[in-house]
Amino acid sequence: MFGPLPTWRLIACAFLPFAAGYYLAYLFRTINTLIAGRLAFDLGLGAAEMGLLTSVYFLVVMAAQIPIGMCLDRFGPRRVQGALLAVAAVGAALFALSTGFLSLLIARAMIGLGSAASLMSGLKIIVLWFPKERMAVINGLMIMLGSFGAVTATAPAEVVLDRVGWRGLFGALAAVTALAAVLIHVVVPERRTRPQPSGKSVSLRTVYSDARFWRIAPLSATCIGSAWALQSLWAAPWLCDVERLDRASLVNELFLMAVALSFSALGLGGLANWVRHRGKKTEAVLAAVAVMLLGAELVLILHPPWPSLLPWFVVSVAGSATALTYAIIGDYFPTHLVARANGALNVLQFGWAFVVQYGTGLILEHWPLEAGHYPLIAYQAAFGVNMLLQLAALVWFSVPSGRKRKAEAPAISLAAGGRSSVEVVVPAADLVLLEGDEHAEW
Repeated sequence: MFGPLPTWRLIACAFLPFAAGYYLAYLFRTINTLIAGRLAFDLGLGAAEMGLLTSVYFLVVMAAQIPIGMCLDRFGPRRVQGALLAVAAVGAALFALSTGFLSLLIARAMIGLGSAASLMSGLKIIVLWFPKERMAVINGLMIMLGSFGAVTATAPAEVVLDRVGWRGLFGALAAVTALAAVLIHVVVPERRTRPQPSGKSVSLRTVYSDARFWRIAPLSATCIGSAWALQSLWAAPWLCDVERLDRASLVNELFLMAVALSFSALGLGGLANWVRHRGKKTEAVLAAVAVMLLGAELVLILHPPWPSLLPWFVVSVAGSATALTYAIIGDYFPTHLVARANGALNVLQFGWAFVVQYGTGLILEHWPLEAGHYPLIAYQAAFGVNMLLQLAALVWFSVPSGRKRKAEAPAISLAAGGRSSVEVVVPAADLVLLEGDEHAEW
């Protein structure tokens, strides 16, 4: 529909509207950690109910990822994201009007559905409009701008919360989300990829049968999903119950964590780009982030007598590692399959976030409250179980079999003589050899 856009128009019309949508999705994802105490007090909710109410967002997003990935590939990000943000606006309005747990749960699920395409649609628009060699940095910029929603869900939202309460806050969010839906529908240009022939090349089976995907997916899910679950809900109760922070100190620490999340996304994207230019694998950066997260969780479990801000900073950084994983996925699969491949990965990431967020609440309730607070041993048990599973995923990533390594080399089809009737399939690793050696034999 449109030819190549000037850079300024590309940013204004194809990038920023989707960054705004992801910003709202991140705000919705993390806002419950700020309002959890007020919701629990107003409606008499326990830890398990709060865990379910917050984590149903991740459950719905998880369930929607594959269908949304297919819709993005078929209908384009403008139509899909515009329609779903309208659903999120209705969900936010219902949340503001809710008076019981069931209506809150339904509203939260609608918000999750409406936010489910926010990141994938942004990544899809980047694939469609931006050069591949810049993709890691632009992905990081998208995630950084979107994660400012987590910053807004701390001190700025606390100001609004003090003035109009959580109902007024969600009413305002409903109006802003509806405006974002209209903006995306009106200003974002269309750009379609060339239709692909039916068959395995465009099948989701291609993703789920890829050995490279299954090497990285468990590590990505347990690392990023755990960070999301902790920061978007359980960081605040931990800081109140274990550190015994007052409200002002709590909001300040959540604010600093959110800032760390935002800027680390851009930093990790830039690091991935730098690693690529040096001929190294981006997967190694993800593994390093996972090791850092395990170390941070171990510190939280042991709870030494020093401030906990640094380990919580590391948790925030791990939550932004999507800047790495989506760049890796973009390398593994062709453009027309990227949205579905990202959706397949998101299923595991959001699914793990749901398991950790709800499961943590269930584990905490095995210990009685002590003066209104859960004891440290309860958090040690919950975080410890999660940490063991993350460690297993890291081991799986670190020791692939020789056969798996061989399968990881992506196959590249070269059309002979510019015609599609003849194809030569060359593993990527072998193609590098061919490019570097004039005398290499086929």
